[in-house]
Amino acid sequence: MRTFYVNLLTLEDVKRFSHLASQNDCEIDVCSGRYVVDAKSIMGLFSIDREEPVKVEFHGSESQCQAFQKGLGTLVSAS
Repeated sequence: MRTFYVNLLTLEDVKRFSHLASQNDCEIDVCSGRYVVDAKSIMGLFSIDREEPVKVEFHGSESQCQAFQKGLGTLVSAS
């Protein structure tokens, strides 16, 4: 499992993130505080606090994770 942070501040950010997550066949979780939602669930993503960067737990291979992060581009947080 790889862990990194993303910024999901706008509606477009959430849509883009969820779309890219849906293209992966592995599990991807988003953690905000004590809540964990499926990254492929746009409704789940709208239910969490996105004011701060959220933690992403990627349950796939290293190469899958790198491709996912590359697709996210500027959404990946430096935190």
